[in-house]
Amino acid sequence: MAIARLDYVAPWWTYWLHNFPHFNFLFQSVDNTFRPEEASYQQSLIVLACAGAVGLGLSLLALAVYLVCLFCCRRSLDEETKRPDTCCVTWVAVITGLIICSAVGVGFYGNSETNDGVYQLTYSLYHANHTLDSINSLVEGAQSNMEAGLKQHLERLDEIFATKLEYLQALRFLQLMVNNIIRELTALPDINKSKIDLAAVADQTAFVEYYRIIGFVILSLVLSWAALGSGTATAVGTSDFCVSPNKFIVNQTKDFLTADVAHYYLFCSPNLQNPFQQSLTICQRSLTTMQIQIQGLLQFSIPIFPTAQRDLLGIQRLLNSTEFNVHQLTALLDCRGIHKDYLDALMGVCYDGVEGLLYFSLCSLLAACALSAMLCVIFRLWTLMGSREKEYNDIDEEDPFNPQARRLSFNPRRSNTHSFCSYISSLGSQASLHPPPQSQSNSTIQPPEYMNQSMLFGGTPRYENVPLIGGGSPPPSYSPSMRTTYLSMNDAQIRHLRTDFQV
Repeated sequence: MAIARLDYVAPWWTYWLHNFPHFNFLFQSVDNTFRPEEASYQQSLIVLACAGAVGLGLSLLALAVYLVCLFCCRRSLDEETKRPDTCCVTWVAVITGLIICSAVGVGFYGNSETNDGVYQLTYSLYHANHTLDSINSLVEGAQSNMEAGLKQHLERLDEIFATKLEYLQALRFLQLMVNNIIRELTALPDINKSKIDLAAVADQTAFVEYYRIIGFVILSLVLSWAALGSGTATAVGTSDFCVSPNKFIVNQTKDFLTADVAHYYLFCSPNLQNPFQQSLTICQRSLTTMQIQIQGLLQFSIPIFPTAQRDLLGIQRLLNSTEFNVHQLTALLDCRGIHKDYLDALMGVCYDGVEGLLYFSLCSLLAACALSAMLCVIFRLWTLMGSREKEYNDIDEEDPFNPQARRLSFNPRRSNTHSFCSYISSLGSQASLHPPPQSQSNSTIQPPEYMNQSMLFGGTPRYENVPLIGGGSPPPSYSPSMRTTYLSMNDAQIRHLRTDFQV
């Protein structure tokens, strides 16, 4: 992974997103170069964000067509069918639930990837901002030492050495070295002139990321089409930057950085020379020369002018402090530190960040399709439930063969309630209902087991088992003779039968 970070190569998905068509509000093609300050480019991203609204409209149109077909073109159920076939609906519901679970998993993975990329970006911005602040502080400290501190000491020494011409010449030479150092320090970049505050950018990015994580579930599941549009527009805009980030940064920093300085830190190639190396070398040589001059003055002028010792030692301390600052500046102005922060930020945004946005958009698309399918399943189940209620409403409650009518006619307080089968048995043909006569034998033939069970419940042996009254058991099967007897009954017998079953 460290080898890949030596140089930045945009991932393939950024080129794929970069090639998305860019249109303004008038549907005119727009250049896909990352230019966020231009209105036409902003319009192209807004049009991409409205793709979610187009998807929402298509899904609603498909749902409306489905409802029209469901209510107007559905086939009538068979009259003998008591339970409609819901296998297809069940499988669609199961598959939809699996898709929603998969969408949630993909969404959380994409959310984690994006969060990692944003964290890497903010960390790199904070570190680069700390480096730039340190450079600015060291430059200001060195200039302050040269302009304020050394100037006061040299003015006092000029009064002390007024009678000694060779010492005055040494002071003039020191003043010349001070002017050279100030001039070279002024050539170094002044971060205060920059209009970009990296710390503020990092704070805003962290703030947006915090609320993005909070609204992840709401946007991806509830407002799935809106999340799809916003995620796609953000991914395309970020990819436009990731394809050519150096060009954008050079244009943004051209007001306070020259092109060679920007290229030195953006590419950090061994073939590129440090644009500040000459200035730093002049500062170091000037400081070394001044140190030699102060050592000579301390050695030869103190015996003659003892009052000059204090100012000479003060100049020596300032030179030591300034030399330390220049060494630190040399290390901080090297391109490797800032370039590493730049690569880390690009890796976080263009690799983890854009990849996470793609997974987030996929999650939103899956959730939107699954929710649309779930609505179709809900409407289908509603129609099936209505069909089943209609079938049950068509059943005649006065039909004695209806198990519901039999349960309603049962009264547990009646100790001797005859079933319909018992009444038919008493009115039916004796030849068809009575068992065959027993043969002449000394042994007694036991009745069959099913007749014994009939005697336990009805008191009369029958060929059919009597159902448990009120127990919710299905209606018994009847012999052809019993059905014939029931159909041949007159109105008085039927009224007598109903009176026998009433509470």
